[in-house]
Amino acid sequence: MDYSEKTDQDLVRLSRRGDERAARELVHRFERPVFSLIYRMVRDRELAEDLSQDVFVRTFNNLDRYDRSYKFSSWLFKIAYNLTVDHLRRRELPTISVHGAPDAVTPDRQEATSVTLESDEEAPDDRLVAKELAGELEEAISALREDYRTAILLRHVEGRSYEEIAEIMEIPLGTVKTYIFRARRELREALSATHGDPDD
Repeated sequence: MDYSEKTDQDLVRLSRRGDERAARELVHRFERPVFSLIYRMVRDRELAEDLSQDVFVRTFNNLDRYDRSYKFSSWLFKIAYNLTVDHLRRRELPTISVHGAPDAVTPDRQEATSVTLESDEEAPDDRLVAKELAGELEEAISALREDYRTAILLRHVEGRSYEEIAEIMEIPLGTVKTYIFRARRELREALSATHGDPDD
């Protein structure tokens, strides 16, 4: 049986029956994006790895509560978001720039979880500029307030729809749009402060 070809829903169903290979396939599919989201929220690699493990433990312990009318990925990210926010609020961890963190992500992990606000239809020169600005963009994102940062990461790193983000963060759709609009504005202002106002 090729588990890699099965849908998330099929894997959840098999996992509920105790199929360990199905559970491992779910972890394989989502461990990187879950880590990416959590890391950018806590800015600490070791802590992000620990929280990611906790997310999957909690997920598999609560599979019987999963409503199959929703995407499994949205439910999983909701668990990751809530667990991480709870941790941050308990510990009141500071936001740390990725460039100042001693445990910054490796180049491979950075490439796998890179942030881009640009279109796939950009010209090569535009893509080069975007790549050169990646470091500044990462730092600017880390400085956003928690809810703005989470919304922009879910949208532009994980590729989640506005509706999914609303479900994950448990906020109204209009609030999601406001958060992303304001986050983009703050990011543009931060980059403009470094490189000057971009041409429209």
